[in-house]
Amino acid sequence: MKTGAFIVPTGIGASIGGFAGDASFWARKFSEKFKLIVNPNVVNAACFSGITENMLYVEGYSLDEFFKRKINLTPANHNKIGVIFDKSISKSVLNVHINTMNAVETVYGVDICAYEITDEEVGVEFFIDKSGASMGNVNNLETLKRAAQKLIEKGAEAIAIVCHFPDEQGDDYAGGVGVDPVGGVEAIISHYISKEFKIPCAHAPAFSDISISTEIVDKRCSAEYITPTFLPCILLGLNNAPKLEINGEISINDVDFLIIPYNALGGIPVLEMLKLGKPVYAVKENESVLNVTPEIFSNNCISINSYQELFTILN
Repeated sequence: MKTGAFIVPTGIGASIGGFAGDASFWARKFSEKFKLIVNPNVVNAACFSGITENMLYVEGYSLDEFFKRKINLTPANHNKIGVIFDKSISKSVLNVHINTMNAVETVYGVDICAYEITDEEVGVEFFIDKSGASMGNVNNLETLKRAAQKLIEKGAEAIAIVCHFPDEQGDDYAGGVGVDPVGGVEAIISHYISKEFKIPCAHAPAFSDISISTEIVDKRCSAEYITPTFLPCILLGLNNAPKLEINGEISINDVDFLIIPYNALGGIPVLEMLKLGKPVYAVKENESVLNVTPEIFSNNCISINSYQELFTILN
């Protein structure tokens, strides 16, 4: 079976995959035919997850390290997951998340080995920058590091992180336009823990307002408006997330192709695949706020009209 990578970068306003699990349909379809490396943004959908057993769930920093040949991936099963909760999450919201964590453990058999509350507030801020991409700041990354270290000492093989975020998503996002405002700073958090510990990790935001909206929103982001917590999707993704190892089983040499939004081609996975002369498929129906298109690259960067067209070609 061939191995592909299906990536939708976080916080760039991708028309498919820029909302809540809205790239899952196509990722699941491709994973029926191929082993598929995905970043969490592709399949995370709040209380739902598009993850399948034939997917390798790898956070963005670790993806870059993989494509740069600094780590390999070793498929794993039933990781012991440690959960970090931001100290600034209120007691009532924390209780909802703990109930959610216990529910996922009960229903899916996910192994939650422990949870830790950070010893200090994390201090998350987020905004949209001049380019239109989602960005942000984290004032206290060290408190996350200390909590992660405690969980690893208790046997955690993967880390789920839940930080408190200001209650603001915006009408544009709910209406299906613009950028998910929290995606960029979420990437900062997960990149930091990945870099420090070389361990699978993912982040879910916690908002103070846990009431469920009764407004009709764009269907691509609807998963985020019917639940008070986004924790389930990251627990389900981390359950079988691959181990990150120097001499792991799967290297970039084993990746046969990469699928990416049409104008989001500036990242490390694209550049490294093209160096190896491997095909990168830029899907035109999926555009973002970026403007890096196939025309500036080699013939191995191939424009494709749609995911359906690509699926037909690859089969």
